[in-house]
Amino acid sequence: MSVATLLDRAKSQGVMIATAESCTGGMVAAALTDIPGSSAVVDRGFVTYTNDAKQQMLGVQAETLDAYGAVSEKVAQQMAHGALRNSNAQLTVSITGIAGPGGSEFKPEGRVCFGLAAKGQKTITETVEFGALGRDKVRLAARDHALDLLSRGLSSIA
Repeated sequence: MSVATLLDRAKSQGVMIATAESCTGGMVAAALTDIPGSSAVVDRGFVTYTNDAKQQMLGVQAETLDAYGAVSEKVAQQMAHGALRNSNAQLTVSITGIAGPGGSEFKPEGRVCFGLAAKGQKTITETVEFGALGRDKVRLAARDHALDLLSRGLSSIA
């Protein structure tokens, strides 16, 4: 589904969207707000690149970061919940990952964790292994996956 179609569907459903982004640095919010009229749907975006920002802006728990690391479904879940709690949105998507270069044997380059939260719905988290495609391609793939998640989220709250 195109971004314009996603925004049209959200508008027709009366759904506001917020994003919580780490490795994509606001690329999802930018893709959404590139479309004229997006202010009817996009409430805000949180770019929380550091652990401190994740904690301060989204309420991610230090214990969660210590236990699982920033690149984890648990952190993605807390980011999505924080965006929902700290916005006027009914639907949020979160992204945290390792775009590269680098990574480790436990958290390789190209691993990205996502969260999708909607008021009154069970939160969805998932991890996608995009592989070592290079920083730009991992970030673009993560952006596109997050937009797809938002589309799926709209279908679940329709």
